Amino acid sequence: MSNHLAMYRSLRKFVQASALMSALALAGCVTVPESIRGTSPTPQDDLVRVMNAPQLYMGQEARMGGKVVKVTNLNGRTRLEIAASNLDQSARPLLHQGSIGRLVAYVNGFLDPVDFTNQWVTVVGPITGSEKGTIGQADYNYVVVQANAFKRWRLTQQVMPPMGPPVSPWGWNGHYGPGWGPGWNNYYGPADVETILAE
Repeated sequence: MSNHLAMYRSLRKFVQASALMSALALAGCVTVPESIRGTSPTPQDDLVRVMNAPQLYMGQEARMGGKVVKVTNLNGRTRLEIAASNLDQSARPLLHQGSIGRLVAYVNGFLDPVDFTNQWVTVVGPITGSEKGTIGQADYNYVVVQANAFKRWRLTQQVMPPMGPPVSPWGWNGHYGPGWGPGWNNYYGPADVETILAE
Protein backbone atom coordinates (compact mmCIF):
# COMPACT_ATOMS: atom_id res chain seq x y z
CA MET A 1 0.00 0.00 0.00
CA SER A 2 2.85 2.39 0.90
CA ASN A 3 4.54 1.74 -2.46
CA HIS A 4 1.26 2.52 -4.22
CA LEU A 5 0.89 5.78 -2.28
CA ALA A 6 4.50 6.79 -3.02
CA MET A 7 3.97 6.13 -6.74
CA TYR A 8 0.73 8.10 -6.66
CA ARG A 9 2.47 11.06 -5.01
CA SER A 10 5.34 10.98 -7.49
CA LEU A 11 2.94 10.88 -10.43
CA ARG A 12 0.93 13.77 -9.01
CA LYS A 13 4.07 15.91 -8.57
CA PHE A 14 5.16 15.09 -12.12
CA VAL A 15 1.76 16.12 -13.52
CA GLN A 16 1.83 19.38 -11.53
CA ALA A 17 5.37 20.21 -12.67
CA SER A 18 4.46 19.43 -16.29
CA ALA A 19 1.40 21.68 -16.11
CA LEU A 20 3.47 24.52 -14.64
CA MET A 21 6.17 24.18 -17.30
CA SER A 22 3.55 24.14 -20.07
CA ALA A 23 1.92 27.29 -18.70
CA LEU A 24 5.28 29.07 -18.50
CA ALA A 25 6.18 27.99 -22.04
CA LEU A 26 2.88 29.24 -23.40
CA ALA A 27 3.27 32.55 -21.57
CA GLY A 28 6.69 32.99 -23.17
CA CYS A 29 5.26 32.36 -26.63
CA VAL A 30 2.88 35.33 -26.56
CA THR A 31 3.98 37.45 -29.50
CA VAL A 32 2.51 39.96 -31.92
CA PRO A 33 2.03 38.47 -35.40
CA GLU A 34 4.80 39.58 -37.76
CA SER A 35 2.34 41.22 -40.16
CA ILE A 36 1.31 43.83 -37.57
CA ARG A 37 4.52 44.30 -35.58
CA GLY A 38 5.23 47.57 -37.36
CA THR A 39 8.57 49.35 -37.28
CA SER A 40 8.45 50.89 -33.81
CA PRO A 41 9.25 48.83 -30.69
CA THR A 42 6.26 50.38 -28.91
CA PRO A 43 3.57 51.62 -31.30
CA GLN A 44 0.99 53.94 -29.76
CA ASP A 45 -2.05 51.92 -28.66
CA ASP A 46 -3.83 54.33 -26.31
CA LEU A 47 -6.70 55.63 -28.45
CA VAL A 48 -8.21 57.70 -25.64
CA ARG A 49 -4.95 59.60 -25.17
CA VAL A 50 -4.65 60.25 -28.90
CA MET A 51 -8.29 61.37 -29.15
CA ASN A 52 -7.62 64.10 -26.56
CA ALA A 53 -4.85 65.69 -28.66
CA PRO A 54 -4.45 63.99 -32.06
CA GLN A 55 -2.18 66.76 -33.40
CA LEU A 56 0.48 65.77 -30.84
CA TYR A 57 0.67 62.24 -32.25
CA MET A 58 0.71 62.94 -35.98
CA GLY A 59 3.31 60.80 -37.69
CA GLN A 60 3.69 58.46 -34.73
CA GLU A 61 3.17 54.79 -35.48
CA ALA A 62 0.04 53.32 -33.91
CA ARG A 63 -1.27 49.81 -33.48
CA MET A 64 -4.99 49.75 -32.73
CA GLY A 65 -7.90 47.47 -33.37
CA GLY A 66 -11.48 46.54 -32.75
CA LYS A 67 -14.63 45.69 -34.66
CA VAL A 68 -15.20 47.10 -38.14
CA VAL A 69 -18.57 48.83 -38.15
CA LYS A 70 -18.45 50.43 -41.60
CA VAL A 71 -16.51 49.89 -44.82
CA THR A 72 -16.39 52.59 -47.52
CA ASN A 73 -14.65 51.91 -50.82
CA LEU A 74 -12.91 54.91 -52.37
CA ASN A 75 -10.77 55.25 -55.48
CA GLY A 76 -7.55 53.41 -54.71
CA ARG A 77 -8.20 52.88 -51.00
CA THR A 78 -10.71 51.64 -48.44
CA ARG A 79 -11.93 53.46 -45.34
CA LEU A 80 -12.55 51.25 -42.29
CA GLU A 81 -14.50 52.70 -39.40
CA ILE A 82 -13.54 50.73 -36.30
CA ALA A 83 -15.17 50.60 -32.88
CA ALA A 84 -11.90 50.30 -30.98
CA SER A 85 -11.06 47.95 -28.13
CA ASN A 86 -7.98 47.65 -25.97
CA LEU A 87 -5.49 45.09 -27.29
CA ASP A 88 -3.95 42.15 -25.47
CA GLN A 89 -0.24 41.27 -25.54
CA SER A 90 -0.66 39.60 -28.93
CA ALA A 91 -2.36 42.73 -30.36
CA ARG A 92 -5.74 41.00 -30.44
CA PRO A 93 -8.74 43.21 -29.60
CA LEU A 94 -10.14 42.29 -26.21
CA LEU A 95 -13.60 40.81 -26.53
CA HIS A 96 -16.49 41.34 -24.13
CA GLN A 97 -15.50 44.93 -23.36
CA GLY A 98 -17.20 48.13 -24.44
CA SER A 99 -15.79 50.28 -27.22
CA ILE A 100 -13.21 52.83 -26.08
CA GLY A 101 -13.88 55.07 -29.08
CA ARG A 102 -13.89 55.12 -32.85
CA LEU A 103 -11.04 55.41 -35.30
CA VAL A 104 -10.75 55.46 -39.05
CA ALA A 105 -8.13 53.38 -40.84
CA TYR A 106 -7.35 53.96 -44.51
CA VAL A 107 -6.03 50.89 -46.30
CA ASN A 108 -4.54 51.10 -49.80
CA GLY A 109 -6.48 49.07 -52.33
CA PHE A 110 -9.91 47.51 -52.37
CA LEU A 111 -11.33 45.58 -49.41
CA ASP A 112 -14.71 43.97 -49.99
CA PRO A 113 -17.25 45.10 -47.38
CA VAL A 114 -18.63 41.55 -47.33
CA ASP A 115 -15.29 40.34 -45.95
CA PHE A 116 -14.70 43.08 -43.38
CA THR A 117 -18.00 44.42 -42.01
CA ASN A 118 -18.48 43.26 -38.40
CA GLN A 119 -15.05 41.59 -38.42
CA TRP A 120 -12.31 42.08 -35.81
CA VAL A 121 -9.10 43.70 -37.06
CA THR A 122 -5.84 45.18 -35.84
CA VAL A 123 -4.18 47.89 -37.94
CA VAL A 124 -0.71 49.39 -37.76
CA GLY A 125 0.58 52.58 -39.34
CA PRO A 126 1.15 56.29 -38.76
CA ILE A 127 -1.45 58.56 -37.17
CA THR A 128 -2.32 61.18 -39.77
CA GLY A 129 -4.62 63.39 -37.71
CA SER A 130 -8.35 63.49 -37.16
CA GLU A 131 -11.47 63.54 -39.30
CA LYS A 132 -14.87 65.01 -38.56
CA GLY A 133 -17.87 62.76 -39.02
CA THR A 134 -21.03 61.58 -37.35
CA ILE A 135 -22.26 58.56 -35.44
CA GLY A 136 -25.99 58.55 -35.93
CA GLN A 137 -26.86 62.23 -35.62
CA ALA A 138 -24.01 63.07 -33.24
CA ASP A 139 -20.86 64.84 -34.42
CA TYR A 140 -17.70 62.84 -33.85
CA ASN A 141 -13.96 63.42 -34.32
CA TYR A 142 -12.24 60.26 -35.53
CA VAL A 143 -8.56 59.53 -35.01
CA VAL A 144 -7.17 58.62 -38.44
CA VAL A 145 -4.52 55.98 -39.10
CA GLN A 146 -2.94 55.19 -42.47
CA ALA A 147 -2.90 51.40 -42.14
CA ASN A 148 0.29 50.12 -43.73
CA ALA A 149 -0.62 46.65 -42.47
CA PHE A 150 -3.61 44.97 -40.89
CA LYS A 151 -4.72 41.62 -39.57
CA ARG A 152 -8.23 40.24 -39.60
CA TRP A 153 -8.97 37.89 -36.72
CA ARG A 154 -11.43 35.02 -36.68
CA LEU A 155 -13.80 34.20 -33.86
CA THR A 156 -13.42 30.70 -32.49
CA GLN A 157 -14.25 28.81 -29.32
CA GLN A 158 -12.08 26.93 -26.89
CA VAL A 159 -12.94 24.71 -23.96
CA MET A 160 -11.62 26.04 -20.66
CA PRO A 161 -10.84 23.26 -18.16
CA PRO A 162 -12.78 23.50 -14.91
CA MET A 163 -10.94 25.03 -12.00
CA GLY A 164 -10.47 22.98 -8.88
CA PRO A 165 -8.95 23.79 -5.49
CA PRO A 166 -5.58 25.62 -5.53
CA VAL A 167 -2.55 23.49 -6.35
CA SER A 168 0.28 23.41 -3.81
CA PRO A 169 3.51 21.37 -3.62
CA TRP A 170 1.66 19.04 -1.25
CA GLY A 171 -1.17 18.18 -3.61
CA TRP A 172 -4.56 19.61 -4.40
CA ASN A 173 -5.73 22.09 -1.77
CA GLY A 174 -2.84 21.09 0.51
CA HIS A 175 -3.85 17.45 0.88
CA TYR A 176 -3.99 14.25 -1.11
CA GLY A 177 -7.44 13.34 -2.19
CA PRO A 178 -8.93 11.39 -5.03
CA GLY A 179 -7.21 11.93 -8.37
CA TRP A 180 -8.75 12.23 -11.79
CA GLY A 181 -11.45 9.71 -12.36
CA PRO A 182 -15.15 9.27 -13.04
CA GLY A 183 -16.13 11.76 -10.33
CA TRP A 184 -13.76 14.62 -11.21
CA ASN A 185 -16.37 16.52 -13.22
CA ASN A 186 -18.67 16.64 -10.20
CA TYR A 187 -15.85 17.87 -7.99
CA TYR A 188 -14.44 20.57 -10.25
CA GLY A 189 -17.58 21.56 -12.11
CA PRO A 190 -18.36 21.59 -15.84
CA ALA A 191 -15.89 22.97 -18.37
CA ASP A 192 -16.63 26.43 -19.82
CA VAL A 193 -16.62 27.29 -23.52
CA GLU A 194 -14.96 30.64 -24.21
CA THR A 195 -15.09 32.71 -27.41
CA ILE A 196 -11.67 34.03 -28.44
CA LEU A 197 -9.95 35.65 -31.41
CA ALA A 198 -7.46 33.52 -33.32
CA GLU A 199 -5.26 33.95 -36.38
